[in-house]
Amino acid sequence: MSQQWSSPPPAGGSETVPNYLVPAILSLFCCMPLGVVAVIFAAQVNGKVATGDIAGAMDSSKKAKMFSFIALGLGVLVIVCYVLFIVLIGGLSAIGNM
Repeated sequence: MSQQWSSPPPAGGSETVPNYLVPAILSLFCCMPLGVVAVIFAAQVNGKVATGDIAGAMDSSKKAKMFSFIALGLGVLVIVCYVLFIVLIGGLSAIGNM
């Protein structure tokens, strides 16, 4: 049996690049399309670090962070608008019943 040869890790120590997978998964509950994109970019980070593509891993990390935080922000904005709408409708119906 033959074994696969793997390249040694890049010189200069191991680089740690945050993958932002947890915020990306949480963003799935806020804004599904952007959350999916965030999860895809977050999943690419560890693979790129393992192959030694630190620049690509940093780029994927930045994109995962951006898309997940945009999705979380949109989700919070929609929830706030919904609550304000319900309060406004409830207030107007209470005024109309007087």
